[in-house]
Amino acid sequence: MVNIHESYTGSVFFDDTRIKTKPVYSFVKRTFDVCVSAAALVMLSPIFLILALIIKLDSQGPIIFSQNRVGKNGNLFKIYKFRTMKVTAPHETATADLSDPYAYITRVGKILRKTSLDELPQLFNVFKGDMSLVGPRPLIKSESDVHKLRMREGVYDVRPGVTGWAQVNGRDCVPAEEKVYFDKQYVIKRSIAFDVLILFKTVAVVLLGHGYVEGRKN
Repeated sequence: MVNIHESYTGSVFFDDTRIKTKPVYSFVKRTFDVCVSAAALVMLSPIFLILALIIKLDSQGPIIFSQNRVGKNGNLFKIYKFRTMKVTAPHETATADLSDPYAYITRVGKILRKTSLDELPQLFNVFKGDMSLVGPRPLIKSESDVHKLRMREGVYDVRPGVTGWAQVNGRDCVPAEEKVYFDKQYVIKRSIAFDVLILFKTVAVVLLGHGYVEGRKN
């Protein structure tokens, strides 16, 4: 049984036990991802259309924003989001690295980001297989220090997720190194029951607005 510390004390600390492959879980998880994302895309299509119209009327630029993110095994993929920033915003820069993110966020974008509605197009990423519904949040390539930690801790052994264990344990209010701790904890403990728990916790976190801080969102 893998022994991991149950609290965070300022550094990422796990034993050297090899992360186990879980073929049955992986198959069930992928099947679940495909079925749920496909159903959600159909059921939410009216909301997609309404949001697309609002975004287009609010500011100039495309409706969908795409950006390179680091996925499973460190491979790059295009992540999809509803555009929440002006076209003048730096494209391949993390929001946390912007000196004044509010100077770039649109009026509608503020609402979309706070409610996480901007993440809905990632259901296409889930259906395609770039992402899973649950997993470590994918980062921008330029966040090199965090990538080194993730590589070392085996976080890139799994697909990134729309939501994850770190997102329901502080969301934007925890430092990057602590997020890696939660990501590694998820990789070790991952199971269908754990995924379902995270999905339910995500609903509560989003509805209550817990842990949302602009400028630190992944």
